[in-house]
Amino acid sequence: MQLFENNKFWLTAKDYVIITLAITLYAFGFSAFILPEKVVIGGVTGIGTIVYFLTGKSWAIGATQYGINLLLLAMAWHIVGKQFVAKTIFGATVLSVMITIFPPLFPEPIVAGQSFMNVCIGAIIAGIALGLVFTHNGSTGGTDIVAAMVAKRTNVTIGRTMLYVDFGIISSSYFIFHQIETVVYGFMVLFITTYVVDLIINTNRQAVQFTIISHEWERIATAVNHHARRGVTVIDGMGWYTKQPIKILMIVCRKIEAVTIFRIIKSIDESAFITQGNVNGVYGQGFDELKFKQDLKLREEIEHDAELQQ
Repeated sequence: MQLFENNKFWLTAKDYVIITLAITLYAFGFSAFILPEKVVIGGVTGIGTIVYFLTGKSWAIGATQYGINLLLLAMAWHIVGKQFVAKTIFGATVLSVMITIFPPLFPEPIVAGQSFMNVCIGAIIAGIALGLVFTHNGSTGGTDIVAAMVAKRTNVTIGRTMLYVDFGIISSSYFIFHQIETVVYGFMVLFITTYVVDLIINTNRQAVQFTIISHEWERIATAVNHHARRGVTVIDGMGWYTKQPIKILMIVCRKIEAVTIFRIIKSIDESAFITQGNVNGVYGQGFDELKFKQDLKLREEIEHDAELQQ
């Protein structure tokens, strides 16, 4: 029990350290590449950017962001849960501090005269940083809170809500600069960041699933167990053309292990029938651990249903 508690403590501490470093990276990418190009991005950072351009005060970004996050969290306290609120307060605090420190250090974009390049580089850095935050169960607040509240009360998805909010914030920058270019750059940041975030999150979980039909199925299954250190599920099937029973092997492995599986199969049966498909979110022994918070009410209902069936 003590070992479990210690392990849990270090995992939590590791999450907070990486979240802090990732948010610092986000603040750097935003302050050094995006903000000097006068581009308004989505989320509360975008609202803070609008206030900054209207007031000329660099601290306005962090202050506005933090104030909005606290207001939203106060509204969402009873809706999204205390654990979400605690981690969001931490993320929002670190982000507000960093995004107040960095902008004065970069009055001009790092790559002079290359707006498109600066926006792309900044968006990629921001996407990598946010991806790391999300994979370590963190949150920077803002539209995350709005989306979580809307998803709890309506059938509108979190992704769609965030898209609607970000679209409105970015579009409003036209009324400040009256330049369509800055609006277009803002949408570029939105789409690139979203793509990179998904890439970072899914790369961590990418796996492949093999379906193999071979007369040498026993040798292949044994070799995969011994050499690839992966489990194999044997399924009974029938070839409809031959009307003969066959054995089907199903193997799930990390994407980087796929080459090893192919080599094993080829070395045993070059004529084996193989299909390979990409899968995301593989959980269980040897793969990712489910980190979803248990719904105690749902658990009680399931146990009650089981008792009724008995």
